[in-house]
Amino acid sequence: MRTFSIFFLFVALMGCNSKNTKQNSTQAEKPLWSVKFAETVLHESDSLIYYQREKPKYEYDYAFLGDAIYKLKDIDPKYGAYLKDYIDFFLHDDGKIDGQKTSDYNIDRVRPGNSMITLYQDYGDEKYRLGIETLVDQMKGQPRTNSGGFWHKKAYPYQMWLDGLYMASPFLTRYAKAFDQPQWFDEVTFQLQEVYKHTLDEKTGLVYHAWDESREQRWCNKETGQSKHFWSRATGWYMMALVDVLENLPEDHKDRETLTTILNSLSEAILKVQDAETGLWYQVMDMGGEEGNYVEASGSAMIIYTFAKGAKNGWLPQSYLDTANTAFDSLVENLVSEDENGYVTLTNTCGACGLGGNPYREGDYNYYISEKKIDNDSKGVAPVILAAIELNK
Repeated sequence: MRTFSIFFLFVALMGCNSKNTKQNSTQAEKPLWSVKFAETVLHESDSLIYYQREKPKYEYDYAFLGDAIYKLKDIDPKYGAYLKDYIDFFLHDDGKIDGQKTSDYNIDRVRPGNSMITLYQDYGDEKYRLGIETLVDQMKGQPRTNSGGFWHKKAYPYQMWLDGLYMASPFLTRYAKAFDQPQWFDEVTFQLQEVYKHTLDEKTGLVYHAWDESREQRWCNKETGQSKHFWSRATGWYMMALVDVLENLPEDHKDRETLTTILNSLSEAILKVQDAETGLWYQVMDMGGEEGNYVEASGSAMIIYTFAKGAKNGWLPQSYLDTANTAFDSLVENLVSEDENGYVTLTNTCGACGLGGNPYREGDYNYYISEKKIDNDSKGVAPVILAAIELNK
């Protein structure tokens, strides 16, 4: 465990150059939130393999957290090693991945492929390429709805969940670009449009958590197949998928304008349910003020990241950058505490929300507000770090 103060770490990292600008001097005195959270994660667990766990688990959210911290590797190589050691633990030289079983067709298991592309580009180790191909092979056989949408998992037939679009779409877009496989660009843009079409609520402009094409699940509307509520993190996953895909989608791609239009339309709808007091977003997005509902950290951070990245790249109006800055400051003020050593705690992160399964999750209002909240959960800390990097905070 690390016992040194983050404050002194940053004085050493950023204050060593006597020619630093006034801005850099200010940063040395006030460490970046991105690195505060990265330091806290490494302090809580020297290995990402065991972060908030007793047993190793190959999972999307740990790779997601590792990817966020990896972006800080130029500050200190240990941030890069944190992700690399995690992926190396599960990935074999022949491309086999412990914890990933292709026949399960679990789209969550594809998300670490994003990490493998990063590591392959930075290190060139053949095992990363083979691991990437293992996950691409899964997506080649991923079961589909009758209309062509990827099932979320084999265990959830004929269902598309917003979460799943982030798990596969940015990875497949990067794969298409890095390995000259342009057919995946078309696949990704189709999937993003398909889930939007089926989850969109025309009245509010928001998107429901999921869609059941078969209309068989108890959690769905029997006429539309849509789930019952707008869950902030599901919306956040989808929003991040849009901007991360746009980042690597060819400028002349036929669906680029459509995805940008979806991003803008959904962003406008999200602004309408922004909490007036905090500038953040509720767990159940359109029911702020209802008993038990709360301002949720991970969904808010994902939206902040999307607004910041979208505005900086010109896919959203510049006003969204101001919104992102103000919301991030509010998130820190309302949902983050800091101890005497500079280690931080992010509160109000929903641990998990799903639909159906065993035991069965009904997806009603009480379900969403009753799921356990976990401090410094990986799904909350990762987008906070990403948002902080985008905003230079």
